[in-house]
Amino acid sequence: MEDTLKTFKEYLKRRKQFDQAQTMLAWDMQTAAPKDSVESKIESIGFFSTESFRMSTAKEYGALLEELSKPEQFQKLDEGMAITVERERKKYKRFQRVPEAFYTEFVTEKARSEHAWEEAKEKDDFSIYEPHLDKIISMTKEFVHYIEPDQEVYEVLLDMYEEGMDSHTIDTIFTELKEGLKPLIEKITSKPQPDLSLLDGRYDIQAQKKVQDVLLDYIGFNFDRGTTAESVHPFTITLCHGDVRVTNSYDEEAPISSMFSAIHEGGHAIFEQNVNEKYKDTAVEEIELMGLHESQSRFYENMLGRNKNFWIPVYDKVAEILPQLKNVPLDVFMQAINVVKPSLIRVDADEVTYCMHIILRYEMEKAIFIDHVPTKELPKLWNKKMEELLGVVPQSDAEGIMQDMHWSDGSFGYFPSYLLGSVYDGMLLEQVEEELGSVDQILADGRIKEITHWLNEKIHQYGSLYTSKEVIERVCHKEISARPLLSYFTKKYD
Repeated sequence: MEDTLKTFKEYLKRRKQFDQAQTMLAWDMQTAAPKDSVESKIESIGFFSTESFRMSTAKEYGALLEELSKPEQFQKLDEGMAITVERERKKYKRFQRVPEAFYTEFVTEKARSEHAWEEAKEKDDFSIYEPHLDKIISMTKEFVHYIEPDQEVYEVLLDMYEEGMDSHTIDTIFTELKEGLKPLIEKITSKPQPDLSLLDGRYDIQAQKKVQDVLLDYIGFNFDRGTTAESVHPFTITLCHGDVRVTNSYDEEAPISSMFSAIHEGGHAIFEQNVNEKYKDTAVEEIELMGLHESQSRFYENMLGRNKNFWIPVYDKVAEILPQLKNVPLDVFMQAINVVKPSLIRVDADEVTYCMHIILRYEMEKAIFIDHVPTKELPKLWNKKMEELLGVVPQSDAEGIMQDMHWSDGSFGYFPSYLLGSVYDGMLLEQVEEELGSVDQILADGRIKEITHWLNEKIHQYGSLYTSKEVIERVCHKEISARPLLSYFTKKYD
């Protein structure tokens, strides 16, 4: 038993080194690499990914998993390693069905597609991106047919990002939200919009980066276990245990956007940084429950970050870095970050209409994988759904179907997790209030790290030990429901 387990751990460590090299290359390609180095890096990513894939499907690895899965062996494993053996055995069986040549091509095409998306978005030219997107869609379908030949493609994709989730459950939750939010949005937007002209101006990018660091530190990001960089689209990535990285994008005329991207990505990173040390080098520290992950980022961004009391202890410090804000009263700033107004860009949307942005993407993904709408028709369908759900129509594909990077790397099934995360947040907010007292008071007192500690203890330390459904039931003692989120929106905005 001990020899087998030792060999297994060493095997995992070697494979993780390939994964770390691949992740480091991807990070570099999206943050700092010069344009002419991209193709070379794509080839290297393909190499390291293929080597990791070979190790994941090798017969010797299958033999180790088979041996450790025997009852007399399995019951001796600690919970972290037991979870690892279970999940790796499932992946092994899936990947055994995938041809190596296809896998290599799939990985490299994802990297090329991401690069094509960046260029197409910059030039506002969907024709640059279309062939890559079409190929990614086709290869995603083929990949799923390999790993789960008897299941519906989109159901498998949803489960890959939020284990145990299916389209029927999502349809029920999203329909309830859509029906509850449409009249609320109409009621809010019928009122006069606030005058936010005091915020007009140009805000230094370097100063915005300093504000990002202040906000990350304020909410509990550990700079000894993470770092920051700039990218086209903000994201969080974990290179290895103790190295969690976040990126941000900046606009001289929109400093609020980078502030909330920092808070959002900081929420992701705090989750990754606080998984219990005992789960190091196990599958438990690989958090693939994206609904739960998004609940943490969006909890900081919306439930806390859009609360006036969040800013009371820190607003003056932010204004010292961005002097233009010294002429903007906190109440005006609060109006700016809580305006509810249908808009084109998801990442800049308010917390209410954001729900519609995700419902739109969910319906688009169903159109792709269930209704098989041709790729060339997707921009037109996107614009139609934008008008139906939000009452606005993109004037270009750059602010329409090409605004997000997710589909370029094959992350179909990911988008619903954003809204599922917000649904979980409605429940978590109620539980924090019940256990810690008034969130308003905690924030106003500058004690936000007490909430961070609560999340560390209740959720973060366990990584992916439990499914999202299990986490919510353990923490909130209730089944998942959209009602607390609808109640939060109604109380705040009605």
